[in-house]
Amino acid sequence: MGFLKGLLVRLAGTALAFWLATLIIPGISLDTDSVGGAVGTLLLVAVIFGVVNGVLQPIIKTLGCGLYLLTLGLIALVVNALLFMLTGAIAGGLGLPFEVDGFWPAAVLGALFVSLVTWLLGLVMDRD
Repeated sequence: MGFLKGLLVRLAGTALAFWLATLIIPGISLDTDSVGGAVGTLLLVAVIFGVVNGVLQPIIKTLGCGLYLLTLGLIALVVNALLFMLTGAIAGGLGLPFEVDGFWPAAVLGALFVSLVTWLLGLVMDRD
Protein backbone atom coordinates (compact mmCIF):
# COMPACT_ATOMS: atom_id res chain seq x y z
CA MET A 1 0.00 0.00 0.00
CA GLY A 2 1.34 3.44 -0.87
CA PHE A 3 2.20 5.87 1.91
CA LEU A 4 -0.62 8.34 1.23
CA LYS A 5 -3.17 5.61 0.66
CA GLY A 6 -2.11 3.88 3.88
CA LEU A 7 -2.31 7.16 5.79
CA LEU A 8 -5.82 7.84 4.50
CA VAL A 9 -6.95 4.31 5.31
CA ARG A 10 -5.59 4.63 8.88
CA LEU A 11 -7.25 8.03 9.23
CA ALA A 12 -10.59 6.62 8.06
CA GLY A 13 -10.18 3.64 10.40
CA THR A 14 -9.48 5.89 13.37
CA ALA A 15 -12.48 8.07 12.50
CA LEU A 16 -14.63 4.93 12.33
CA ALA A 17 -13.31 3.83 15.72
CA PHE A 18 -14.19 7.23 17.21
CA TRP A 19 -17.68 7.04 15.72
CA LEU A 20 -18.23 3.58 17.20
CA ALA A 21 -16.91 4.85 20.54
CA THR A 22 -19.51 7.65 20.54
CA LEU A 23 -22.21 5.01 20.06
CA ILE A 24 -20.96 2.51 22.65
CA ILE A 25 -18.98 4.27 25.40
CA PRO A 26 -20.96 6.41 27.86
CA GLY A 27 -19.52 9.90 28.24
CA ILE A 28 -18.19 10.25 24.69
CA SER A 29 -20.51 12.33 22.56
CA LEU A 30 -20.72 13.76 19.08
CA ASP A 31 -23.35 16.51 19.03
CA THR A 32 -24.12 17.17 15.40
CA ASP A 33 -27.24 16.48 13.37
CA SER A 34 -25.83 16.34 9.86
CA VAL A 35 -23.98 13.36 8.42
CA GLY A 36 -21.45 15.61 6.71
CA GLY A 37 -20.77 17.46 9.96
CA ALA A 38 -20.30 14.18 11.81
CA VAL A 39 -17.91 12.79 9.19
CA GLY A 40 -15.90 16.01 9.08
CA THR A 41 -15.74 16.22 12.87
CA LEU A 42 -14.66 12.59 13.21
CA LEU A 43 -11.95 13.01 10.58
CA LEU A 44 -10.62 16.12 12.33
CA VAL A 45 -10.74 14.38 15.73
CA ALA A 46 -8.83 11.45 14.20
CA VAL A 47 -6.17 13.88 12.92
CA ILE A 48 -5.95 15.55 16.35
CA PHE A 49 -5.66 12.14 18.02
CA GLY A 50 -2.91 11.10 15.62
CA VAL A 51 -0.92 14.30 16.18
CA VAL A 52 -1.34 14.13 19.98
CA ASN A 53 -0.24 10.48 20.04
CA GLY A 54 2.55 10.99 17.54
CA VAL A 55 4.06 13.96 19.37
CA LEU A 56 3.39 13.40 23.07
CA GLN A 57 3.41 9.62 23.52
CA PRO A 58 7.09 9.09 22.61
CA ILE A 59 8.09 11.93 24.94
CA ILE A 60 6.00 10.53 27.78
CA LYS A 61 7.34 7.00 27.25
CA THR A 62 10.93 8.26 27.24
CA LEU A 63 10.56 10.42 30.33
CA GLY A 64 8.47 7.88 32.20
CA CYS A 65 10.19 4.66 31.21
CA GLY A 66 10.92 3.86 34.86
CA LEU A 67 7.23 4.16 35.68
CA TYR A 68 6.38 1.88 32.77
CA LEU A 69 8.83 -0.71 34.12
CA LEU A 70 7.66 -0.30 37.71
CA THR A 71 4.00 -0.84 36.80
CA LEU A 72 4.74 -3.49 34.16
CA GLY A 73 3.21 -1.25 31.52
CA LEU A 74 -0.12 -0.65 33.25
CA ILE A 75 0.61 3.08 33.42
CA ALA A 76 0.02 3.03 29.65
CA LEU A 77 -3.74 2.78 30.38
CA VAL A 78 -3.58 6.02 32.33
CA VAL A 79 -1.37 7.75 29.76
CA ASN A 80 -3.61 6.71 26.87
CA ALA A 81 -6.71 7.87 28.73
CA LEU A 82 -5.12 11.25 29.45
CA LEU A 83 -4.12 11.62 25.79
CA PHE A 84 -7.70 10.72 24.83
CA MET A 85 -8.99 13.41 27.20
CA LEU A 86 -6.51 15.89 25.71
CA THR A 87 -7.85 15.06 22.24
CA GLY A 88 -11.38 15.83 23.45
CA ALA A 89 -10.23 19.08 25.06
CA ILE A 90 -8.42 20.22 21.90
CA ALA A 91 -11.46 19.32 19.77
CA GLY A 92 -13.70 21.29 22.13
CA GLY A 93 -11.28 24.22 22.05
CA LEU A 94 -11.47 24.21 18.26
CA GLY A 95 -15.27 24.29 18.41
CA LEU A 96 -15.78 20.72 17.25
CA PRO A 97 -18.89 19.02 18.68
CA PHE A 98 -16.90 16.12 20.17
CA GLU A 99 -16.74 15.73 23.94
CA VAL A 100 -15.13 13.35 26.44
CA ASP A 101 -16.82 13.62 29.85
CA GLY A 102 -13.98 12.81 32.22
CA PHE A 103 -11.38 10.22 33.03
CA TRP A 104 -13.58 7.30 34.10
CA PRO A 105 -15.26 5.64 32.29
CA ALA A 106 -15.22 7.80 29.17
CA ALA A 107 -11.49 8.40 28.60
CA VAL A 108 -10.24 5.03 29.87
CA LEU A 109 -12.78 2.92 28.00
CA GLY A 110 -12.67 5.21 24.97
CA ALA A 111 -8.89 4.94 24.66
CA LEU A 112 -9.05 1.15 25.07
CA PHE A 113 -11.88 0.83 22.57
CA VAL A 114 -10.34 3.09 19.91
CA SER A 115 -6.99 1.30 20.27
CA LEU A 116 -8.61 -2.11 19.92
CA VAL A 117 -10.76 -1.15 16.92
CA THR A 118 -7.90 0.55 15.07
CA TRP A 119 -5.67 -2.46 15.76
CA LEU A 120 -8.33 -4.85 14.41
CA LEU A 121 -8.96 -2.65 11.36
CA GLY A 122 -5.20 -2.53 10.78
CA LEU A 123 -5.07 -6.33 10.77
CA VAL A 124 -7.92 -6.57 8.29
CA MET A 125 -6.93 -3.69 5.99
CA ASP A 126 -3.15 -4.12 5.94
CA ARG A 127 -3.19 -6.53 3.05
CA ASP A 128 -1.05 -5.98 -0.03
